[in-house]
Amino acid sequence: MASFQLGARTPRTYMNCRAKRCARVRFSCGRAARAATGRAGLREHSVFGRTVGMVSIDARRYRGRSTSLERMSVLLRSIHTLLTGGAGYIGSHMVRALVGAGHAVVVVDDLSSGHRDALPPGVRLVEANVADREVMVAVLREHGVETLLHFASRIEVGESVVDPRKHYRGNLAASIALLESALDAGVRNVVMSSTAAVYGNPQYSPIDENHPTLPVNPYGETKLAIERMLASYSRAYGIRYAALRYFNAAGGDRESGLGERHHPESHLVPIVLQAACGVRPDVTIYGTDYDTPDGTCIRDYVHVLDLCEAHLAAMEYLDQGGEGGAFNLGTGSGHSVREVLDVAARVTGRPIPVRVGPRRPGDPPRLLASSERAMRVLGWRPRRGALDTIVSDAWAVCRERNSPA
Repeated sequence: MASFQLGARTPRTYMNCRAKRCARVRFSCGRAARAATGRAGLREHSVFGRTVGMVSIDARRYRGRSTSLERMSVLLRSIHTLLTGGAGYIGSHMVRALVGAGHAVVVVDDLSSGHRDALPPGVRLVEANVADREVMVAVLREHGVETLLHFASRIEVGESVVDPRKHYRGNLAASIALLESALDAGVRNVVMSSTAAVYGNPQYSPIDENHPTLPVNPYGETKLAIERMLASYSRAYGIRYAALRYFNAAGGDRESGLGERHHPESHLVPIVLQAACGVRPDVTIYGTDYDTPDGTCIRDYVHVLDLCEAHLAAMEYLDQGGEGGAFNLGTGSGHSVREVLDVAARVTGRPIPVRVGPRRPGDPPRLLASSERAMRVLGWRPRRGALDTIVSDAWAVCRERNSPA
């Protein structure tokens, strides 16, 4: 069952940001919303000082029911930003950042890896696969979406090697269908969740956007293919895009209790903290003989809330007519596996059992980002780059979620 939540206050004011100006837009939707919520027997909710009601709508009802949805379009016209994968790790943090910044938001997520409870009350959720063209075109049109944030993706590098069709189908084929829907619905701007995996093994460090893109796994290959498709669509159809190449996203949001919840978990920071909580017995260090100061791999960790601010900056840049393209997101400072373990032990005050395993194929000694282009063009700066901050925020969430009662 998918759900839309309709504003129940009338009239309501929404700050609608446009290129180099802000126009105050007023619309009246309370009577119809109250009638709809009354028929559905659902309560109103208050979110960030706004009163909203919720109407549950099965995504299947989009198919062949455009006439009935047109009657609702006046209620939904305030929505301008759609997130795919908005119930996932980074997407759910982004939803809260957008709502906090005054944006009206709708989320499309099939909940195959996302979590319904990661969304705040009052946020619209359509439970559907982004590859479903009929549903996506209807949702995009009826919500008047102008900006699409594309987070939905398979992210497991190892899985992409042993079962590549999942990534080509779930990442590339789904994105082809999604962008077709976006074009048909008149979406103007796309911000894509991309990855440093598009570069493959680094030829120099730190890596900038001019580094050769030679991915070494299907995960990176599919992301690069989507980036190239966006570039082609931009030239041919005028759609503006930003491909944000994350390095190592980490951290969490203490206020909301959001953090990483992957199944299975494959990211170092949450794995280390799960060992501190006793959720897992130990942490494996894959290789201690790399050409680094302590022999373990070095990575560039960027706080998830800094990533959200980068997305907001990219949205504003595209809305102002920016040229777009690819942007690295990292801090430029690297930390080794042993450094992460040491910081985690200090932050948690708990011992973290460790065992040493062999190197994993394809793990480069160092992966560091040059984010100079994002800083110069988007005006973005990572404000939470200290490893202690990243681990402390992640620990606050992990301890609440995983500590024994």
